[in-house]
Amino acid sequence: MAYFRRINSLEDFPRMLARDQRWLVLINADPDAMASALALKRILSRRVHAAEIAKVNVLSRPDNLAMAHYTHVRMLEFGADTAKDFDYFALLDSQPGHHPAFNALPFTLIVDHHPLPEHHEIVAPFVEIRPEYGATSTLLTELLYNLKIRPGKLLATALQFGIKTDTGNFERHCSDVDLRAFRYLARFADQHLLSRIACSEFHEVWLKTFARACTGLYSLGVSGRYCYAGEVGNPDILVNIADFLMRVYEIRWVAVCGRHNDVLVIIFRGDGVSRNLGHLSRQVFGDLGSAGGHRAMARAEIPVEAVKDEDIELFIWKRLIRARRRLEGKGTDADC
Repeated sequence: MAYFRRINSLEDFPRMLARDQRWLVLINADPDAMASALALKRILSRRVHAAEIAKVNVLSRPDNLAMAHYTHVRMLEFGADTAKDFDYFALLDSQPGHHPAFNALPFTLIVDHHPLPEHHEIVAPFVEIRPEYGATSTLLTELLYNLKIRPGKLLATALQFGIKTDTGNFERHCSDVDLRAFRYLARFADQHLLSRIACSEFHEVWLKTFARACTGLYSLGVSGRYCYAGEVGNPDILVNIADFLMRVYEIRWVAVCGRHNDVLVIIFRGDGVSRNLGHLSRQVFGDLGSAGGHRAMARAEIPVEAVKDEDIELFIWKRLIRARRRLEGKGTDADC
């Protein structure tokens, strides 16, 4: 029995490649997308005239920047004139409807693991979309294996990190093949480098914000906590603070708020047991802006002007306290 399945939908793809072709691999850059793009570029590099990777977003998260640096991912900034230098296009870890920049390009190859849209057909000569997979990096690992291409150290490390991040260390949606791909890649990857990338979670300039958040915790019942981090240059830091606080034994759920430009961003994280944070987010902030999420992860964004003349820190805390008391009064979704 083969270690990986045979990918019938891409069987003819290598045979259509020619030396005069110029390929652009387009991604919305994150670890899974970057790793997948590196893998496809490895496949294309010895078969076509040129192969480049372009991203439609700006990298800001420290782990994303670390991965791009350590695994030597070189990406163009996709703009209005980028496509004119290429005659073939590939889309990885995404689908045409996921970003406006994707709509106008005639993709030859689309590989993704996200669910298919209900009312939009994905059209391209070569399409491989597997929603049951936890990462597109797994699909590209299968393709490399099918083509008998052994991944080099940096590529294998990147693919492992892509699988690791998109499956949440195999704690989120994943399949047996994701585990099998990760184990296969371990033969070739640099585990010290993988750990270095995974540990690159914070920018040094974030430390003062961390200090403010950690020393300004408000209680929300027995095991809930809230903090206001003040003005932040990037809302990503709020996610990092919330994830960090969830490592504290006494804390079972948190709400971390920060101001980014003229928007208040509230990040919720929890153990998935003590309360439904998606429901809580909508209940507390749904009347002021966008709010929602899952049981253990949620987010709300409201305009600063909604606070009016009140203190932001206390305004958010009072809303959370009132919602918690209402839930406890109904005997539902309360702290254990």
